[in-house]
Amino acid sequence: MKIIILAGGLGTRLAEYTDKIPKPMVNIGKKPILTHIMNFYKSYGYDEFIIAAGYKKEIISEHYKNSKEFKNLKIIDTGKDTMTGGRLLKLKSYINEGENFFMTYGDGLCSVNLDKLKKFHTDHKKIATVTAVHPPVRFGELEIEGDEVVKFEEKPQAKAGWINGGFFTLNSKIFDYIENDQTLFEKEPMTNLYKDKMLKAYKHEGFWMCMDTLRDKIDLEKILIDKGEIWKN
Repeated sequence: MKIIILAGGLGTRLAEYTDKIPKPMVNIGKKPILTHIMNFYKSYGYDEFIIAAGYKKEIISEHYKNSKEFKNLKIIDTGKDTMTGGRLLKLKSYINEGENFFMTYGDGLCSVNLDKLKKFHTDHKKIATVTAVHPPVRFGELEIEGDEVVKFEEKPQAKAGWINGGFFTLNSKIFDYIENDQTLFEKEPMTNLYKDKMLKAYKHEGFWMCMDTLRDKIDLEKILIDKGEIWKN
């Protein structure tokens, strides 16, 4: 199954790095987060990657040129100013009619079981399946009885509420929902999919984290040091 990774944005909230390199090339440990994402898919046996590049595309291309680790990799220039839906639309010719494929962003890591996600999508026969995750809590969580602290948990994941975790399984019919380069995938396409009852959510209770800021990068590197690549199969 093919994997499309959206990796062309400016990454302005991580400007400490993205002034010089694209966000997916920011290292977590000794490897770009893009490498960690692709290794996550490879750990389930999925290795046909299509990278939707844009901003500083040449840096991604140079890094993975003649890669022995990722032999089935295409890096496509989808434009510097193209929105997320537009980037996906520009890759329509790489997806066959009726084909299902994975899609994710170039800045998030997750321990979702890809085989179960794929089966869930196939079983429900919808156009799109989004992985729903709990957002991380930014501060320690206290449980108090009277004035006694009975539990303290540092930065747990929220127990209630779900957000878009960014790990999708899609069908080729998704392209009918994208108008042009400036279509934001997370707005009209997603809204129209759920109106048409063509969107399902696969609930994932485990690890998920997005590298949006410098703080997130530092937190991910701490996880890598303390626990290893907990997102891999």
